[in-house]
Amino acid sequence: MAAPAPSPAFALTPWEVSFLDPLRVHRNALIILNQPFSFPLLHRVWHSSRWHACADGGANRLHDVLKDHDGKDKRHLYTPDLIKGDLDSLRDDVRAYYSARGVRIVHDTNQDSTDLMKCISALVEDERAERHVEQNTIVILGGLSGRLDQAVHTLSLVHKLRRSRRRTFVITDDNVAWLLDAGEHRIHVDHTLFGPTCGLLPVGIDSTILTTTGLRWNLTDHPSSFDGLVSTSNHLLPEEPVVSVKTTKPIWWSMELRPFAEAKPSTETKPSAEATPLAEAEPPVDDGSLVEV
Repeated sequence: MAAPAPSPAFALTPWEVSFLDPLRVHRNALIILNQPFSFPLLHRVWHSSRWHACADGGANRLHDVLKDHDGKDKRHLYTPDLIKGDLDSLRDDVRAYYSARGVRIVHDTNQDSTDLMKCISALVEDERAERHVEQNTIVILGGLSGRLDQAVHTLSLVHKLRRSRRRTFVITDDNVAWLLDAGEHRIHVDHTLFGPTCGLLPVGIDSTILTTTGLRWNLTDHPSSFDGLVSTSNHLLPEEPVVSVKTTKPIWWSMELRPFAEAKPSTETKPSAEATPLAEAEPPVDDGSLVEV
């Protein structure tokens, strides 16, 4: 009897968070949600994106953070291409301001889709109109803070988007996160921007088998689930420029975002010991059900 055919190898997917470099403009589409964010973060993700949308009240956040920044009005420098949603959160003064500047404002009353979903639908329509083969990378500003139900919606939506979008990132002033689909991944880490903490979160699945390299506490063929081990508060190693993750099911990857005022120039390869206090970290705790290291 012939031996069974070997299982197909997982595809290797490289990852790089290039949209935090305002000098590198790619096919990024920025969607701003109705949650707080800082001007330094907005500046970076805005200038590395070619398409900009506000999901309903996200326009209020954009307007307010720019109206009086260090005593200057910078609203005219950051004009979105689109404001879309059911518009129950969009203030009248914000609507009047952007309408006078020719911004496309779309009132979508469909209650079976959220404002974020409506903006993604508009992006898909614009991509089809361009007849461009390459998809935009979606960068969602906000979505992981504030109300728990909205955060879970973000996690759920990005989980489902993996079937139709190649790359979708979620970023706040605290962290950047995205979904790693089943397979092998190589994540290029700029330690001047990220760290020291990171996590692998089995959200939306029953369990997965994880193997990692490049972390302070690596896993080797280890099950991960909400009923078992969850690798939270793991640490990036400053001497390791790449983290590899192999997973049998989709899993969320997150990295702590350093304050931009403290970030070193991108030409520097090693962060200071003070910026990455690994020596002071507590040892990992494994009680058989949950790991927080």
